[in-house]
Amino acid sequence: MISLLNFNPFMPSPGLVFWTVIIFVLFWWIMGKFAFTPIAKALEKREGDIQDALDQAKKAKEEMANMKYENEKLLAEAREERSKILQEAKDIKNQIVNEAKDKAKEEASRIVASAKTEIDNQKKAALVEVKNQVGNMALEIAEKVIKKQLAGNQEQESLVKSMVDDMNLN
Repeated sequence: MISLLNFNPFMPSPGLVFWTVIIFVLFWWIMGKFAFTPIAKALEKREGDIQDALDQAKKAKEEMANMKYENEKLLAEAREERSKILQEAKDIKNQIVNEAKDKAKEEASRIVASAKTEIDNQKKAALVEVKNQVGNMALEIAEKVIKKQLAGNQEQESLVKSMVDDMNLN
């Protein structure tokens, strides 16, 4: 037995060294089998997961760059299409306005021509009516004057003859 008085930690006995080495090797083997191997596998798996995540992030970054380029391309095409549509709408508007102006001018010309024709017709009708009234009044006046002035048939015949001759000349 080892006595406590002879115990020196700097100079261990060979039996203590032997058992310490055996326990340490056994402990190291158990730790390696049940602790270090699963930890190493977990670290390798984690390293693989991190590498996969980095690869996916790189791939996503490339896809985002491609999508950004495609979006800019689509946006440029949309702007160009919008510009074309606006130009077409402007051209159609101008065409419709010009057609409406032309139709309005034609309608105005037709209305003016119709109004002029109507005015001429009414003017002629008014002149005919005035002439008829003047003629009737002249005949009435002439009849009254002639009745008063002409007492005999001879004078009436000569007056009628002179009037007929005047009418034939006009």
